[in-house]
Amino acid sequence: GVQTCALPISSGRVACVIGNPVRHSLSPAIHNAAFAAAGIDASYMAVEVNADEFIPTIDALKSLDFLGASITMPYKEKAFGVCSSVGDVARRLRSLNTLVPGADGLHGDSTDGQGCVGALQGAGVDPAGTRVVVVGAGATARACIVALAGAGVGEIAVLNRSAARAVEAVSLASNVARVAVESDLVTCDIIINTTPTGMGDNRERAFDYSLITARHALLDAVYQPLETDLLATARRAGAVCIDGLWMLVHQAVAQQVLWTGLVPDAQVMRAAAERELAHRRG
Repeated sequence: GVQTCALPISSGRVACVIGNPVRHSLSPAIHNAAFAAAGIDASYMAVEVNADEFIPTIDALKSLDFLGASITMPYKEKAFGVCSSVGDVARRLRSLNTLVPGADGLHGDSTDGQGCVGALQGAGVDPAGTRVVVVGAGATARACIVALAGAGVGEIAVLNRSAARAVEAVSLASNVARVAVESDLVTCDIIINTTPTGMGDNRERAFDYSLITARHALLDAVYQPLETDLLATARRAGAVCIDGLWMLVHQAVAQQVLWTGLVPDAQVMRAAAERELAHRRG
């Protein structure tokens, strides 16, 4: 359920996702499955707070000796202010999604990009040396760009309606990234959609889906619905298809490593998320 500032004390340690809105977050199902599988006495919950409750909530967590926290919209930038140290990727993105308590205060990190790389690798797609088109230039796209550059991709082309935003995103990995032209979709190996196209009732297409062929691997960051119009089209074209739930699971895998030092089973976490989705559909 959704808690506000008054955080419950449970038998084990507390972990949570903080954002607004977070009541539909799949993170509790995903992380609680990981804790259970590892035999860790901890419970993970969704904590929905208004902007003025954000700092008090962090203070309450610290007094509980919490295990870790996920930070989601709209607090990924605000969370910078509560950290004594931040990881390299978070510093470059000026945004973070993970808080790790330590002896000298909170450490902030970003695992969103690791979610992208992990989802590709989990599907048998090694991004090293490949040509990638990232569609979009928002926070998710930027996290993907930094992580893909770190994973040794050959080239990243950023396709975005606003050229200025694309240029800004490209600057995060200027040695391998550039602004895309539409023909890059034909010649690339991997296409990553980070735009909300296909989410809910959003039927707007961010690019020409007819350019997708069997030579492509396609990762769609959208996971509600799991099978977007884009993924269905790519599947018919014979492309390797990876849905956004894998990306969500793999960024959570990276968070678990930061919090517990253990590498959880992504399949166990995925299964828990699918059960939760099925339960919501009734």
